[in-house]
Amino acid sequence: MLKSNFLLLLLLSLSTFVSAQTFTLMSGDVGGQATKIQEANTFGCDGENVSPQLSWENAPAGTKSYAITMYDPDAPTGSGFWHWVAFDLPADVTELAAGAGSKGGKMPKGSIQSVTSYGAPGYGGPCPPEGHGIHQYIITVHALKTDKLGLDANTNPAIVGFYLWQNTIEKASVVMYYSR
Repeated sequence: MLKSNFLLLLLLSLSTFVSAQTFTLMSGDVGGQATKIQEANTFGCDGENVSPQLSWENAPAGTKSYAITMYDPDAPTGSGFWHWVAFDLPADVTELAAGAGSKGGKMPKGSIQSVTSYGAPGYGGPCPPEGHGIHQYIITVHALKTDKLGLDANTNPAIVGFYLWQNTIEKASVVMYYSR
C-alpha cells in the first residue's frame, strides 16, 4: 500500500513538472522597462535602437519556424504601432543576440525582417510621443507550423499578422514599458 501510494505521488508530481514546462520567452536585456539602449533614434528620439537579447524554450511539437513581433497597442494611431516584424527564423534557433534585429545586426540565415510602422524593415525601438504616458511594448515569439510564410521584406505588418494568425501553434511574450 505504501509503495503504491508513493508511486502515485511520484507520477502526479512528474506530470505537474512536465506540464509546467510551457513555451517561454525571456530577455536578459529588458526586465520590464526599456532603456535608452532599446529606444529608437528617429521621430525625435535619440536612443541607440538596439533590439533586445531574446531567448525561448519549450517550443511546442510541430514547430517548423519562428516569428518575432514587437507591438505598441498604446500608440495614438487608432491601430497601434509595429516596431519589429521578423519571420522565417529556422526551428533550430532559440536565441537572438542583442542588436540582431538592428541595422547591421546578424539575424539567423534565411530569416526576413519586414517593414514596420516606421516604414523600414528591422527593429525600431520605442519612441512614444512626449508626455503621452507609459506605453507597453509587447515582444512575442510565435512558434509556427510552416517553414516559410512565403512573404518578403516589403510585406506590411497587417499582412504578416494575418499569416501569423493562420500558422501560429503557440506564442510567448514579454512586455517592456517606456515613456518620454
